[in-house]
Amino acid sequence: MILTPVQTFIIICMVTIGTMITRFLPFILFKDIKSNNSYINYLGQVLPFSAIGLLVVYCLKTVNFRSSAYWIPELIAILCIIVIHNWKENTLLSIGVGTVIYMVFVQFVFM
Repeated sequence: MILTPVQTFIIICMVTIGTMITRFLPFILFKDIKSNNSYINYLGQVLPFSAIGLLVVYCLKTVNFRSSAYWIPELIAILCIIVIHNWKENTLLSIGVGTVIYMVFVQFVFM
């Protein structure tokens, strides 16, 4: 199915509006609530860790342990991420380096 330029523009506008609503809705809903709300503070403390856990489970759900070529790149990348994050305490650096290491192993070492 080929979309016309008008249909493409409408889809882009709808996606933009949907994204803006999900980004701005919490600020609109909680604008009168004080910043020391215990529930909001609790969510701010636990959601980042649960999101990381969800991403780890999602990324490793299809790992096949039958052959070492299928799980060693993931293991090396995870260990590198852990070491770099504990050493530098920089999330973006550890994720970026872990991604590069994983891609190098998958593309060039464990073909």
